[in-house]
Amino acid sequence: MSQTQNHPGPEPLSKDRLRLWLRLLKVTGHVEGELRRRLRAEHASTLPRFDVMAALARHPKGLRMSELSEFLRVSNGNVTGIVDRLTEEGLALRVAVEGDRRAQLARLTPAGEAAFAQLAAAHESWVNELLGALDAPMLEQAFDLLTHIETREKDRP
Repeated sequence: MSQTQNHPGPEPLSKDRLRLWLRLLKVTGHVEGELRRRLRAEHASTLPRFDVMAALARHPKGLRMSELSEFLRVSNGNVTGIVDRLTEEGLALRVAVEGDRRAQLARLTPAGEAAFAQLAAAHESWVNELLGALDAPMLEQAFDLLTHIETREKDRP
């Protein structure tokens, strides 16, 4: 892998790591782009909207807008607009936080839970299709490698 025609000797591992990073970005971009396209075409939805609904589905008691933003690693403004639209459509609601008049929790309504269940099933099916070339041992190996990288990064000062 680390040999080229112009440089017959081995290249430093940094070149292979860079190539791996670029390949990960390319594959991730392809999968994400396809998920965005399918959400739009088949469900008139967006990936950010799906992500907000997924976060709210994981927290049925609700999340403060700041918690939702932090959980998704996006700005409050992005989350607020999506929650506003979900609320207008009857898929989410905002509930006042006891003891804090300024804070509100966002959570899915029963209709929102049902809508998200349909989106989640489609999403899982699409990801399964898009990553269908990977069998069980390959998936385990990929998880192990990514976990190794993640663990190493967490241990850095």
